[in-house]
Parts: sequence; C-alpha cells; structure tokens
Amino acid sequence: MSYTSVFRFLSFIMLFISVFMLIPLFLALHYNETAAFNGFVLTVVLMVLTAVFILTITNGDRKLRIGAKESILIVSMTWLIMAVFGALPMYLNHSLPTYAECFFEIMSGFTTAGSTIIRDIEALDRSIIFWRSMTNWLGGMGVVVLFVAVLPIFGVSGNVLFGAESVGAAKAKFTPTIRGTAVALWGIYIGLSLAEVVLLLFGGLDLFNALTVMFGTMGAAGFSPVNSSIGGYNSPYVEWICTIFMFLAGVNFTLYFYMIKRNFRKVRGNGEFRLYLIIIALSSLMITLQLFFRGVYPTLSESFRKALFHVISMMTTTGFVTDDFNLWPMFSEMLLIVVCFIGACSGSAGGGMKVIRIGVMLRLGYNSMLKRIHPNAVSSIHLGANQFDSFTALSIAGYIGCYFITLFIGSVIIGLTDFDFITCFSSVFLCLGNLGTGIGGLGASFTFDIFPDWSLWVFSFLMLAGRLEFYTVYAIFTRAFWSR
Repeated sequence: MSYTSVFRFLSFIMLFISVFMLIPLFLALHYNETAAFNGFVLTVVLMVLTAVFILTITNGDRKLRIGAKESILIVSMTWLIMAVFGALPMYLNHSLPTYAECFFEIMSGFTTAGSTIIRDIEALDRSIIFWRSMTNWLGGMGVVVLFVAVLPIFGVSGNVLFGAESVGAAKAKFTPTIRGTAVALWGIYIGLSLAEVVLLLFGGLDLFNALTVMFGTMGAAGFSPVNSSIGGYNSPYVEWICTIFMFLAGVNFTLYFYMIKRNFRKVRGNGEFRLYLIIIALSSLMITLQLFFRGVYPTLSESFRKALFHVISMMTTTGFVTDDFNLWPMFSEMLLIVVCFIGACSGSAGGGMKVIRIGVMLRLGYNSMLKRIHPNAVSSIHLGANQFDSFTALSIAGYIGCYFITLFIGSVIIGLTDFDFITCFSSVFLCLGNLGTGIGGLGASFTFDIFPDWSLWVFSFLMLAGRLEFYTVYAIFTRAFWSR
C-alpha cells in the first residue's frame, strides 16, 4: 500500500475543506461573533499547517498511486478527517459542552444523517448554524461527486475511488471521462441548489434561511436553522418547495444528465425511478386518505400536502418535519417507517437501503419462487430496462446482511446505556439509515442529548458505516486489507 499517496491525498482534502470553512469564518466576522470567529480561524490554520506539513515530508514522492486498498483507506479517512476538523469550531466556540458531542453533530452533518444533540438550535451563533448546515450540502455533494471531481485536478483516475465509495448503479460513469462526469454532476447539483435558493427567496425567506434550508434539502439531511424544522416557517409555499427539491435530491443524478441530453428513453426505462415514483405515490395516497377521514386535518388538500411532504422527507431520509407524525394514526406512522427503511435512489444524495436494492431483492425472491414451480426455467434479474448479474445480486444481499447484523449488534451495544428497547433500537436505526428525525415512539423532536458521550462515538461510527455502505469501512478491519 502506498501510504505516501494516501497521506498526500488526505492533505489535499484538508485544504479543500478549509476553503469552504472560510465562508462561515467571514460570517462570524460579519455578525461580530468573536468566539466563533476565533474558532474558525484556529481550525483553518490548524488544517492548513497539518496539510502543508504532510505535503512537505512526502515531497519526495509526488506521484499519487491509488489502487483498491488506497482508495478504501482514503474514502474512510476523508469522512473521518472532515468530522474531526469540522467539529473544532463548535467545540472552541463552546456550542456544546464536550468534543464528543461536537464530533457527533458534525459527523451527522457530513454523513447527512441529520441526527442532533442540540435542542435550541436558534441559540447558537449564526455562523455556527451556517457551518452546521453547510456540512449537509458538502456531504450530499461528496456522496455524488466529491471524490470523482477532485481527482482530475491531480491527474489521477477516479474510477477506483468512486467504486470504493459507491455500490451498484451509483458508480456508473455516463461520459467518456471521469472529468466530464464530475463536471456534469457538479453542475447539476449546484444548479438545483441555486434554483431552490431563488424559489425560497421568493417565498419570503431571507438569504441566510434560504441557504441553510437548501443545504438540508439538497443534502437530503434535514438540519434546519430553526427549532421547529420547516414547520417553523408556517408557510405552505416553503413546504411545497422543500417537497419538490427533497424529491429531486432523492433521484439518481445520472438521470438529470440524460434529461439534459434529451435521452428520455434512459429515464423512462429506469426501473428504480419508476419504483421510486410508485412507492411515493401509493404511500402518500394511503396516508392522505387516513389523515382526512380520521379528521387529523380538516381538508383533503391539507392532508395531501402533509402526507406528501413527510413521505418524501422520510423516504429520502431528509428528516424535515412540519408536524409531529408520531401523533398520527399508527398505520400512517408505520408506513413512514417502511419508506424510511427503503430510502432514496442509488446515486442520489439520499440515504436508506436504496430503492434499487429493494427492487432487486424482490425480483430475486420472485425468481426463486418461480424456480420452485419451474425448476428448469432460465430467469434474469432485471428492474425496468436495467439487468443485473449474479455478482451484483450477491453484493446487494451481502449489503443487506451487513445492514441487519450492524443494526442488531449496534442496538445491543447501545443497550449498555440502560435505555428501553425502543429507544436503543430506534436510535441505532436512525443513525444507520442516515435519518435524523425520531421515529417509532421517540417523537419528531427527539435529540441524542440523552445519551452518554461514549455512546455518541458508537453512533458516529454507525453513521459513517451506513453512509459509506459498510463494505468500505468494514474492509479496513480485515486481515486481508493489511496483508501484502
């Protein structure tokens, strides 16, 4: 393994993140938030000095040699480093009492989990709120394009790194070069982000709120600058804008490229996207009818708006809320938990199991059932126009196995806190599925401040493992990874 290449690449990542940190730094200066300003300055200086030191001692070997093992280590360490340094401004500003709490909060932001310890968000400095929300956007962007987009600058192929960070269709290259793919995805992501900001400004939000809400929406993460999430704006218009862009953030970003190129056949033939639409439509319809006929909301239109917003918010694992859906009828609440488990599309900013995996497993189960009836039948695994080989199906089955094993082991470990089963199991599920808002009896306003510091490190690991989809993180703990 080329440790020199790993350290040099990580130093470039530190410089990359320090540039983004200059934005909240200047905000702290603008708002006269002295403690926050000092925290950002110290963090930026520390990151730059660390990066320069690494680049200096590895100067003799400038060529980056990145293979499979290097890519796995780089991807995992990148997310860890972002959280380690990203948490420092909050800690130095005393936004939270302990570093473990600050690390958890920023890891939640970068992994777009959206889980939080903070009960009174509005009490924080505005520059800290902005940085906390910006991590959502950087995390969402990172999932889609970060490792691919940065590498061409250094003349390195990003295929291996992209494959280490993504599973299945998410790592498809849809232009002849990695640089072309990166530029296209950057343009799409930023274009959608700017469009949402403009529409939110038309809805009466100021620039600060429009940007921070956009960060949480496009990152499919759900950090909000106000305590009551999107419900705090008391605006159906803002709800509709967030609903639309949460939906868009949950779509495979390659489909936007095909639409721009007017290749609508690729979009129509995408089975995952069709299944995504069907699940959202059916779930929203069923919840709308129950909310209306149970009298939860007075009109059918309001019931539909609330149902659609929360179905998309949960399915994309954004976690924005306008109402406490734990007070809804049990059928509606259970349906929200199901769509949360399913998650968004592959290659999107959303988390969860991913629609494509659920679709492939359903198809695999159906084929297995047909085999019982017709043992000699030859069947293929396909979802719409997309066909999957046995290796992909095996990889998906392995992922699902890792998911449930991690869920159960994580719940047992968190059980050492002596909280009840619902609290332990649900909190692990929230972190693993990258969903911030409370479910399963915890309440939409649930925060992780009830847990001791040691458990926050466990939750942080679960968020990282869930966001990087297990294989990349777990590979580091195998003997084969470190052997020659």
